[in-house]
Amino acid sequence: MKILIEGDPARYDRYSPHLEIQKTAEVVFVPRGADQETMLKNGWDAEVLFVDAISRVEGDLIRKMKNLKMIHSEGVAFDGIDTVAAREQGVYVCNNKGANADAVAEQAIFLMLALLRAGISGDAAVRRGRQIEMKERRMVEGITELGDCTVGLIGLGDIGLAAARRLAAFGCRLCYYSPHRKSPELEEKYGLEYLPLYRLASVSDIVSLHAAVTPETQGMIDEAFLSRMKRNAYLINTARGELVDNQALRAALIQGLIAGAGLDTVAPEPVTADNPLVDLPESCRDRVVFSPHLGGITTGSFRRMHRTLWENASRISRGEKPVNIVNGL
Repeated sequence: MKILIEGDPARYDRYSPHLEIQKTAEVVFVPRGADQETMLKNGWDAEVLFVDAISRVEGDLIRKMKNLKMIHSEGVAFDGIDTVAAREQGVYVCNNKGANADAVAEQAIFLMLALLRAGISGDAAVRRGRQIEMKERRMVEGITELGDCTVGLIGLGDIGLAAARRLAAFGCRLCYYSPHRKSPELEEKYGLEYLPLYRLASVSDIVSLHAAVTPETQGMIDEAFLSRMKRNAYLINTARGELVDNQALRAALIQGLIAGAGLDTVAPEPVTADNPLVDLPESCRDRVVFSPHLGGITTGSFRRMHRTLWENASRISRGEKPVNIVNGL
């Protein structure tokens, strides 16, 4: 079996599960973002293709790789892969569903606390020798505890549920929106209340995004949604930047329509300094906390994801069906 990997050999070495398939397969690496010519030159005859979670795999490439049986995202996302073309060619598309749920949920809560406790501006104040000034200002402005917040979760898959478990421990009131309402038993288990999207926007102190990017969800956090949020509410995005209309969020921050935002993901990636959500006026810059899309890239997540990659390659080598198929085969 030949396996083509679009990614960093050092990362694959670090998180290797050391399975038998790794000893017997022919493994070829190409750099992340390699063009089609490079992919075909090195792996036209590959049976398995491992790709970065945000990579693009076009239908034309899939059709030209005549031996291809499986495309596997290294992570959870797979929206850059032409799943329709893969299905037409009988090629499985798989992801690492749920592997980074706990890690991303932790990142979401980190961003919530960083905003509520003025983590960035507080750190800067102490470094400038203005600790008492900052402390006194915050006492006058007030500091909201996370447990006193109503948190609205948009999307209730593995990551949304992992966030709900953690937020419940803080004592938060939890509500959620998803295209399909969950069972009464699950709602009761996690203490969740289902709300329509705009109602969730209007009652939440914190809105946390955990939805996949689809034609229906792309840009869903737009002017209409943001205008319904409380002025003292925060937006958290540890899902995908494409869920947010950048210009609408920029305007909401500048105009003070919401209190701030915690963003682990910003579109497009790589995020540049002139991105409208990065290049903000001084007046609102401190009300946004960024992290560099590292919510799901913990050591534990990578170990779980790489084991699934290689176990699925083993299944393909044995003529078996892989797990975590996302294109309906």
